[in-house]
Amino acid sequence: MASPERPLSPHLQVYKPQLTSVLSILHRVTGVALTAGTLLLTWWLVSAAYGPDAFATAQGFVGSLIGQLILWGFTFALFYHLGNGVRHLAWDFGWGFELSQLRTSGIIMVAFAAGATLVTLIAAYAVGG
Repeated sequence: MASPERPLSPHLQVYKPQLTSVLSILHRVTGVALTAGTLLLTWWLVSAAYGPDAFATAQGFVGSLIGQLILWGFTFALFYHLGNGVRHLAWDFGWGFELSQLRTSGIIMVAFAAGATLVTLIAAYAVGG
């Protein structure tokens, strides 16, 4: 029988999150966010088929502040998931398993996601107003 004083492993009070574990968790979170964002995109597209009133409702939500924040998050999730997918593809070939390479590729991947999101949003607002 297990001793009641013994903590579970890894115990959350003593576990120190590492870059690789945080990026792994964020990869899963962005996967869920992409699913939710795809449902929003589907609603927006289907509302266009239902007519002007339904589309105006969807466009009103997507154009609101909360809708814009969701789109920004969706854009970041898309680029993050893309970058991390390429990183995982490199791992499938056996590249980048040294600790320094893991840190470097993780930082590069997050910088790519942030930079690509920023460039996309600047271009979208420049074209769309």
